[in-house]
Amino acid sequence: MKTSALLLALPISILANFSLPAAADSTAGIILSTKCQGGYNINIWQKYTNGELLYRATNPNGNLSLGKGTSQATEGVRVYKFRKGIYEYWVWDGTLDNPQSGTLEVYKNNRILMRQACRKS
Repeated sequence: MKTSALLLALPISILANFSLPAAADSTAGIILSTKCQGGYNINIWQKYTNGELLYRATNPNGNLSLGKGTSQATEGVRVYKFRKGIYEYWVWDGTLDNPQSGTLEVYKNNRILMRQACRKS
């Protein structure tokens, strides 16, 4: 009985850990929150003290936190870019057609791996 209870509790605890919302601490304010296809929830934060951009994401595969992002106006909308090794994460804040939409793009060695449509939340 103890073994079966452990086998049932383990997946539940793993799911609980991955479903927790990603967040910055009290030293930053949120500037963009999106929900994207595929279960991706992306938040962009900005530190109050130095303006550093932070990327916080939750998705079915786990959580990802990045810092030292950049922001630029591109094609009439703002894009936030973050790097981790050979990967780049781009979050588009709106589209030309709809300011409430956006896009998450993931690149590996400058080649696109994934593109997901998003909605501001």
